[in-house]
Amino acid sequence: MSESELLRRLAEAAARHAPFDGWSEKAFAAAAQECGLSGAEARLAAPRGALDLAAAFHRAADAEMLRRLGGADLMRLKFRERVAWAVRLRLEIVARDREAVRRAAALYALPTHAAEGAKLVWETCDAIWTALGDASRDYNWHTKRLTLMGVYGATLLVWLNDESEDQAETWAFLDRRIEEVMRIEKLKAAARRNPAARLLLTGPRLALSFLKAPDGRGAPPAGSWPGA
Repeated sequence: MSESELLRRLAEAAARHAPFDGWSEKAFAAAAQECGLSGAEARLAAPRGALDLAAAFHRAADAEMLRRLGGADLMRLKFRERVAWAVRLRLEIVARDREAVRRAAALYALPTHAAEGAKLVWETCDAIWTALGDASRDYNWHTKRLTLMGVYGATLLVWLNDESEDQAETWAFLDRRIEEVMRIEKLKAAARRNPAARLLLTGPRLALSFLKAPDGRGAPPAGSWPGA
């Protein structure tokens, strides 16, 4: 069994214990036992213990989201609808493990693990933009992902506490957040067309022009958040 496959199995096992024990050493030990491994053997795949298993659990859901997005016909949707659908899909994938997700959110709320949590949400938002065909290579590459992080993070918090039928409150909240982003993007586009505003924005835009998408990524198909 490969190390990645072992990590996946451990993460799945830990997710079954996390609702009761959190993403803790107790959950890690239970996952190792469930997979027939000693603690030392399990740490070969997850040196940081439960923290690595929580991250693997998160990334496995990202991978499943990408698999489903790859097989979906998204061209029939407006771009804002594609973004909303991708975020909704990502949350629905972990719907049966909502308590494990809640405990992961609590883990990443700790100051010692906040950077890890932000990194994972960034990865999710990067995966969404890339799958939807974001072609930006300048500072927009960064701002789109940061904006979606805010939308995704806020929607996640609502989803974790949503008891409405079929999580209707969550999806309505998500639609409102994306509509707000679209409104801001339209204002930005209008400002770029205004000569006076363009002059005021020359300095900030020059500074931002030094921000580029990371090298080594193939240029995806055309498409972007409208107005960005």
